[in-house]
Amino acid sequence: MSIITNKQGTLEYLTAEGIDVPHCFTTRYGGVSTGTQASLNLAFGRGDTMENVEKNIHILANAVGFDPKKLVMTRQTHSDIVRVVTEKEAAGLCHRDYPECDALVTGTPGVALMVFTADCTPLLLYDPVTGAVGAAHAGWRGTAKGIGAKTVEAMVRNFGCKPENICAAIGPNIAQCHFETDADVPEAMRAAFGDAAEPFIEKRGGKYHLDLKGLNALVLRRAGVSRIEISDACTYCQSDRFWSHRATMGERGSQGAVIVCGEGKR
Repeated sequence: MSIITNKQGTLEYLTAEGIDVPHCFTTRYGGVSTGTQASLNLAFGRGDTMENVEKNIHILANAVGFDPKKLVMTRQTHSDIVRVVTEKEAAGLCHRDYPECDALVTGTPGVALMVFTADCTPLLLYDPVTGAVGAAHAGWRGTAKGIGAKTVEAMVRNFGCKPENICAAIGPNIAQCHFETDADVPEAMRAAFGDAAEPFIEKRGGKYHLDLKGLNALVLRRAGVSRIEISDACTYCQSDRFWSHRATMGERGSQGAVIVCGEGKR
């Protein structure tokens, strides 16, 4: 199983072969936004218009296969808050209208979840038995707080999922090649994961480079998830294809990671 690229006209997005409900990790390509948000910007507030954002979401929805009226979003603050939602929590297409959280789970068929990234790590989770899904935004703080595991735990607690049945996909983020930090970040990972964090930390001179995809895979494996597909794309290296907060010094739009709850097989 692997992460594959899908193209429809100018629209380009990534999907995981092991997840068989509508889902995707978006790229910059295929929308109507202009300037530093060109072109498939999915979040409001960095200079784009709400009209453009709504058009972009509708373009994506038509291609991937979800109902924008059943789309629930995050208002991210690098927390470890996981919200359990249904279609009743769909509050429109502006992420600022939603309560604070960095992860969502649902067991309501047809409900779509969206999280946003521009260097941080997007996680998508799917249980083919119950149909339940989860989506999480894992920055380095969320990674250290184990937001991936907390999303799995919410699926288990609320929908009766078994971790061994869950399929996970880890999308494009800023890879170890360019995620340079001071000592506080590796110290947080060591405090959270002990010696298991060391393979994902590399010291280069006075700085450190961390593999956030690898650390999030560790979080998921510790939560009992073994089927994990990982994108090899780096948002910084491919900042013409993905938005990177670091590469653009904050002049950017936002990618989305979307997943739709299925019917399940039981």
